[in-house]
Amino acid sequence: MTEMVYGSVPVRDGEPILSKWWRTVDRWTISCVLILFGIGLLLGFAASPPLAARNGFDAFHYVERQAIFGVAALLAMLAVSMMTPHTVRRLAVLGFLAAFVALVFLPVFGTDFGKGAVRWYSLGFASVQPSEFLKPAVVVVAAWLVAASQEINGPPGRTWSFALTVAIVLMLALQPDFGQAALVLFGWGVIYFVAGAPLFILAGIAGIVVLAGSVAYSGSEHFARRIDGFLAPEVDPNTQLGFATNAIREGGFFGVGVGEGQVKWSLPDAHTDFIIAVAAEEYGLVLVFVLIALYTTVVVRAFSRLMRERDPFIRLAGTGLAAMFGVQAMINMGVAVRLLPAKGMTLPFVSYGGSSIIATGIAMGMLLAFTRTRPQGEIGELLRGRLR
Repeated sequence: MTEMVYGSVPVRDGEPILSKWWRTVDRWTISCVLILFGIGLLLGFAASPPLAARNGFDAFHYVERQAIFGVAALLAMLAVSMMTPHTVRRLAVLGFLAAFVALVFLPVFGTDFGKGAVRWYSLGFASVQPSEFLKPAVVVVAAWLVAASQEINGPPGRTWSFALTVAIVLMLALQPDFGQAALVLFGWGVIYFVAGAPLFILAGIAGIVVLAGSVAYSGSEHFARRIDGFLAPEVDPNTQLGFATNAIREGGFFGVGVGEGQVKWSLPDAHTDFIIAVAAEEYGLVLVFVLIALYTTVVVRAFSRLMRERDPFIRLAGTGLAAMFGVQAMINMGVAVRLLPAKGMTLPFVSYGGSSIIATGIAMGMLLAFTRTRPQGEIGELLRGRLR
């Protein structure tokens, strides 16, 4: 009777798991992710050889590692996307607990690799950045708590989620990693807003963030240096922002040609945080527009499918993951063109980095699981039924 009323997609009894997954998953999003990963490898061939030469490795050492990390990320994405929302929630809770514990012990056992911020665990053959894995997990956990608070006699999930988010933001800020802290806070803010938070509360939180930023500027040399560099009237041509800005300018619309770019020889993070500068210099704004279109497609497709979702938890968690994915890409590209201060944030699926690409693959798998077509009525139909 419920299916007759809400016009749901019929369930095929005995249908194989892969067949059901392929029928219900958003194939446009999977295609965009695969293209992004392919572009990341293409740019890796251009950006990583100079770094490999400086470190005494083979020319394509980092490309090979990125391919390995990328395959692991894609496999993780596909595996998670086949899970049910409840299974994804359990995975997120376990992942959150593990990443939270790792974040707690990071000041004791972590390392900064000479970058001034203790963000990684060194394993010798590789490194792990706990905050990358914490981001998708905390979004799902926060969405679960907020959704539970909307139930009759439900727990004070909004308060709990806010307290949890504040604790994580403070720990990230102490590393210091203000970029990831801002991203986690943004993800929670999106969930809180979609759940129906009063605007004056969000405005108050924004004021607290501004105040915290002022305190951080006064007490953190690392933070102050990046803000001062961003606010300076002229860009120092010998800084990372200076090199990136000049590379984008030189690339023009069609680029200087494959392999002809020079910024990769000057930027120490050309293969990670400033990979978009390499793309703009060698391939021009054409490739940059393609990247923007791919990220936009993923986010818009997710939002359009989530608008039909009736489960509050799935709707909130999916919205938070999609918004965080899109904003991270926007921040990375915004830093390169000096619209935002330097954040040390990767470009999803394109930048080099094991923790980043694998964690992003898990997050995208969660988003694909939440946006799969399920037997249910559209929320618009439910609202129209209430108005009659």
